[in-house]
Amino acid sequence: MSSDHFGDEDDGSEPIDTLARYCEAHGWPHEPVGEDEIVTQVQGSWTNYELRGVWRAEDRVLQLLLFPEIKIVEDRRGAMFEALSLINEQLWMGHFEHWSASGMILYRHATLLSQDGGLPLEMADTLVQSAIDECERFYPVFQFVMWGGKSPSEAIAAALIETRGEA
Repeated sequence: MSSDHFGDEDDGSEPIDTLARYCEAHGWPHEPVGEDEIVTQVQGSWTNYELRGVWRAEDRVLQLLLFPEIKIVEDRRGAMFEALSLINEQLWMGHFEHWSASGMILYRHATLLSQDGGLPLEMADTLVQSAIDECERFYPVFQFVMWGGKSPSEAIAAALIETRGEA
C-alpha cells in the first residue's frame, strides 16, 4: 500500500501515532494503551487477530504482537511446540511463540528504528502486512495439529502446498 492510501503525512512520526493513522486508514477500530502501546482487531481469512504495537523509546524498538485465536490444549502441547519450532525455522523475520500464562500462540516481531524513532507509514504497512501474512500462512498448521490429529511435519506439508496455475 503506498503512502497515497494514508493521506499526505508520511513523515516518520512517533510509532504509536503512525500505527493509529494506519489503523484509521484501514477502518480498524483501535485504542491506545498508555502512550507507548496501541491495540486493534484485524479480520484475517482464517480468524480474527488482535494486533498490538508496543514502543520502547529508550531502546528505539517497536514490537508488533499478533494474536490469532489459538490456545494450546494440554494433550497437544508437545506437538504444538514441535510445530512452533518447525515453523520458526522457515521465518526470516519475527517468530511464533507460546505464552505459558494464557496458553495463547502469538507472532512477535521487533524492529529497531532510526535514531529519531520515526516510523514511516510505508514501513508500518510492511511490518503489519508481513505479520498478518505469516499468521495467515501458518494458521492452518496450528489447526491441523490441534484438531486434525496431524503430526507437525504432516501439518506443515499439507498447509504449505503451493498451487500453480488457475482452476
